[in-house]
Amino acid sequence: MSADRLLLYDGVCALCNRVVAFVLRRDRARRYRFASLQSPAALPYLQRHGVDPDAMDTFVLVLDPDTDRERVLVRGRAGVRVLGEMRGLLSLMRAAAWLPTPLLDWGYNLVARNRYRVFGQFDACPLPPPEHRDRFS
Repeated sequence: MSADRLLLYDGVCALCNRVVAFVLRRDRARRYRFASLQSPAALPYLQRHGVDPDAMDTFVLVLDPDTDRERVLVRGRAGVRVLGEMRGLLSLMRAAAWLPTPLLDWGYNLVARNRYRVFGQFDACPLPPPEHRDRFS
């Protein structure tokens, strides 16, 4: 199966990088590709969908990238979708999809506001592990 999801994340955020590593370990079907929000690869998707390219606190999931079905989920809605697609107990996150977007985004924003302070920040986007570099743009 080819990648039909593109996860755009803050490349200097330690929490965001941990989420990417988490998804990489669990995505055996290789459905996900990744690009940092700071990368030139992210810009066309952000522009096409009206997402502020300077908003580094935004988590963006592009579904069916580069097809006529392409659409994006952002912030809390994107987080719930990604976690809900993981196996095991995290699949229970699918149940949160019924929550209203403002409530999901409130929780997302709470974490996003404090992520650098709590989890740390890199000076530059870390390189992905060699065995996964083909999944990064």
